[in-house]
Parts: sequence; structure tokens; C-alpha cells
Amino acid sequence: MTSPPKFLPSACSSDVHSPLSGSESWTSLIECPADFPEELFDTAVSQLIHHPEYNSTLILRSETICDSFDVSGFSPLIPTLDGFQKSRCIHRKILPRRPGRDASLEQYCTLYNGTSRPSHTVLILTPIFSEKDPLPYYHPRVAHLAFRYIQSHDTESGSALLRIEAIPLPDTPLDQNSRLFRTSLALLETLHRYGWGAMTNYRKRVNHDVLVPREPYQDLYLVMRERHKGLVDTWQEVTDPLKHVFEDIGIATYLMLLWKITFGNEEMETDMTTGEPWRKWPRPPAGFIDIGCGNGLLTHILTSEGYEGHGIDVRERTSWKFYPSDTQKHLHVHAFNPLDFDNKFFPPDVFVVANHADELTPWAPVLSTLCSASGYLSIPCCAWDFDVRYERSEKTMFPIPNHNPASNLEDFIKTLNLGGDGSNSSGYSMYRIWLATLSAHSGWEVECETLRIPSTRNWAIVGRGHLISKEESVKNVNKIVQKVKERSLFKPRKPEGKSH
Repeated sequence: MTSPPKFLPSACSSDVHSPLSGSESWTSLIECPADFPEELFDTAVSQLIHHPEYNSTLILRSETICDSFDVSGFSPLIPTLDGFQKSRCIHRKILPRRPGRDASLEQYCTLYNGTSRPSHTVLILTPIFSEKDPLPYYHPRVAHLAFRYIQSHDTESGSALLRIEAIPLPDTPLDQNSRLFRTSLALLETLHRYGWGAMTNYRKRVNHDVLVPREPYQDLYLVMRERHKGLVDTWQEVTDPLKHVFEDIGIATYLMLLWKITFGNEEMETDMTTGEPWRKWPRPPAGFIDIGCGNGLLTHILTSEGYEGHGIDVRERTSWKFYPSDTQKHLHVHAFNPLDFDNKFFPPDVFVVANHADELTPWAPVLSTLCSASGYLSIPCCAWDFDVRYERSEKTMFPIPNHNPASNLEDFIKTLNLGGDGSNSSGYSMYRIWLATLSAHSGWEVECETLRIPSTRNWAIVGRGHLISKEESVKNVNKIVQKVKERSLFKPRKPEGKSH
């Protein structure tokens, strides 16, 4: 692939050529060469409109209130420009990531085209605010912010330009060290990148929100974060509480919504202002089992929110005795031995969770088949085979059932949402491919998700549907277990600590 052109911004001088003009006075701030054609301006600014969170960590997302082409109904707040005509207005609401600290903001996103040209070449963002409801911190101090595509015949350099212009609020600094200039610089670089991506048909490395929609996940996560953030202050392990607490809150949130969709329907109530709607949501028929639960935090969050389940680990952790008694009775010291399968914690229809379960990771789909689980979710971290460390040089992939929509390995890999540079040659990519073929060979329909959690190991593999009959699935996994027995390398670990 051709390397993207270098981003070459320059501050606009006071005598800038072809400034915006109209009923108000515009200030030209910054510009750069436009390395994509005019007809792709719409595609580039669409990302700015619909994904403001990509440009600010303080923004959660935007929601479209109205998308209108009826110019006669446009708000009088939207400016009129000489030589341009309004053609489309998207009325959006920006939601903050911390609603207790920052306010939401409504905004008009208006597209203009030149009177003699059909393509949009101007986007103006117009925040809706007042003295009573001032601009939140994450929005620059402007009444209007314009993004422009300027044709080469309108420039002195003879090259097409991207430019940002604004109508600043009174007393807003405009120098190159000011917040408005720095924000405009970041936005211009983003627009430059989006335009180049549109021209080269750029594909995202990973796709989020494949199985669980983004909006309900984010809304529920905000609630769960507020309910459980106090765990950071009472953390008993030597590991980083900020990472582990918010990571497991994210995983719990994901599971709650995945179960709602899997065992009920996606349309059930998700309004978080009406109490605790998740307590009425569908859930696994036999609860969940968190294998290799470690500090027990994920089990604690889920059970405290009304979900039935248990966490097992080979040793008790420091944290366990600091949880409420209702959580402690769901955490168990248990030495798992797949070669002598004990159904004590694995009733039919249980949902198996393997969250960074290390050496138990490859056993998750196998166990789930053996116990007729209602599904499983695995988030692999350290690469383990069934009885030794995983070595990619020595591994062949499991045969994929013919019933799978992508029955050849190359097409199958394309469905796995692996991310990276697309080569899939790293050890971690090969391990994930191996796990996915194992899951399909164990009878599960393979689904993959890149989770919104603070971890570089955020790829999850999910099994819910079945590709082959139960008889064939059990036959396949029994062969795997038999081969592990024949190698005689698997040594069951001994429990460490008091068994609950």
C-alpha cells in the first residue's frame, strides 16, 4: 500500500486568500494540502460528524437527533455564506464520557456546496449553548467552526487545501499556543487522515461492537463504573487497580448485554434511568462459571448485580476475604482436571467464562462441549496448549467443519477480526487462529469481538450457536482429551488454600 502523504499544516496569515464571508466575520486558523479529491470530502467529514469521540477522550459518542435536507426548516443559528448554499443539516447530541463532570451538548452540523458545484466543500459545526447552559470544556470556545475543501483554482499555490476557520467567542486566544489553535490542528490532521483513508479504501484494523451494540454497552458501562469504581480504593492485590477494576467492569457489562441478546431479545428495556433494568434481563439458564477466576472481581461484579454463578481457581486470593459474604460463597478453590472431568461446577446450560485464564484457555470450548454449556466467552492472554506452552512452529490448525460458512482456512481467518497489520504472522495471531479452529472443531459457531476494555489483550472468542451435531462435537473433543492423556504431560495442579 502507498504510504500516506505527510501532514503539512501551516497557520493562516491575516491576509489569507479566499476566506469565508457572510453575515459574520470569520477567522482563518490553519490549513494544509488536501491530498484527496473534492468528492471524498463528504466521506471524510462524516467520520468527524458521527464519531467525535475519536478526537477527544472526554467524549463518549454522538447521537443523531435529526438529519434533514429541508433547508427551509434549518435553524436560524446556522450561518449563511456568500457563494455557498446549505444543503444538509445533522442535528446531533454529544454525550460526555463523564456525565457527572461534563454536560452534554447539542450541535448543528451543516454541509454546504458551492452555488456552481454539486459537491459539499464546507462543514460548519454550530454548538447550541446559552448563559444558562454554557459550552462544556471539551468544546472549543467558538460560535461556529468550519472545515473547508478549497479547490486548486481558488488558491495561490495551485494546490487544493483543507482549512479550518472559526467565529471565536469574545476574548478567545487565537495564537498558536492557544487551546483553540491546538484543537484545530488536531482536527485538521484527523480530517486529512480520513480523506486519505477514503481515497485508499482504508479498512479498520478491528471492528468493535460486532455482537453487542455500542450505545447500550456504553450506557450500561457508565452505570456499572459508578456502582463499582469504589473497588479501586479497596484493592487488595499488588496489581494495578485502575486497570483491573475497570477492565472487569467492562467485561461484566459486555456479558450482561451478550446474555440479554443471546437468551432473550435485543429490544428489552435498556433505559438506565428506570432503576436496574438488567435484573429483569435474560441470563444463562444454569448461570455462569468463571474458570481461573483469579482475584474473583468479575464474579463479584456479576453476582452483586443479581447474576447466578461461581468462580473457581486453584488457590484463594487475598481479595476473596474482603468481598461481601454473598460474593465469598460464590468463590471456590478447585483444582480442575479435564482428564477426569468433574461436573460439580459445570451443569448443563452453564455459560463458561475464561477471562485471561492462561493454561485453561484452550480447555474452554472443549469443556463447554463436554458439559453441554449454553455458550462460552474466552479472552486469551498467555498462549497455552492443553498441556504445554503453545509453540506456533509445532502446531497445525484443527480441521474446520464443512458446515462452517468459511470452510477453508484462509476465508475462516478473515472472519476472526484479528486486527494488526493483516499478516497474521505474529505468535499471538497464530494462537488466536488456532483457538478459533479448535472452537469450530469442538462444534461451536465462532464469533469474535474486540472488547472495549483497557487491555492490549482485548480480543474475545464467543461460542453460542452450534455448527455440528452434539454427537459429532463430543466425538471430536473426546479425541482431543484422549490424545492429551496419551502424551502424559498434563499434570493436574493441587489446590492451594481452603476449599469452599
